Amino acid sequence: MTRIGLISDTHGLLRLEAHIFLQGCVHIIHAGDIGNAGILETLASIAPLTAVRGNNDHGAWTETLPVSASVQEGGVFIHVIHDLAELGIDPVAAGAQVVVSGHSHKPSVREHEGVLYINPGSAGRRRFKRPVAVAELIIENGRVQARIVELELP
Repeated sequence: MTRIGLISDTHGLLRLEAHIFLQGCVHIIHAGDIGNAGILETLASIAPLTAVRGNNDHGAWTETLPVSASVQEGGVFIHVIHDLAELGIDPVAAGAQVVVSGHSHKPSVREHEGVLYINPGSAGRRRFKRPVAVAELIIENGRVQARIVELELP
């Protein structure tokens, strides 16, 4: 079994609850609006990290962050972008099995044309009365499952 942690829209706040949730992942994906380089350093200390730049990520620390990225983990091809509206590929034609995005702060999992679309929601400060959430991908025997986890906050 392969467990991949998904996080997005931290906006400069990496909550302890999210940090704990991501422990034990073989890979972490941050779908943008990170907030600062310290968050990337902390996540990379937990597991290998793939991160993309969000529309609120600015400054010298973001210059090496791509707008989109592709990852292969556990035999599954995953494409990552912050804003799904800016998806510049046809996931089906590209062979992507999973697309991870952020931006909306609205956690969701849906399938379309055989591609699993996941938005882990916002793990930073609560905005728009949306839940504070993260997600995970579980890959086992070539099958992918996604789970959204709403963080319990003090």
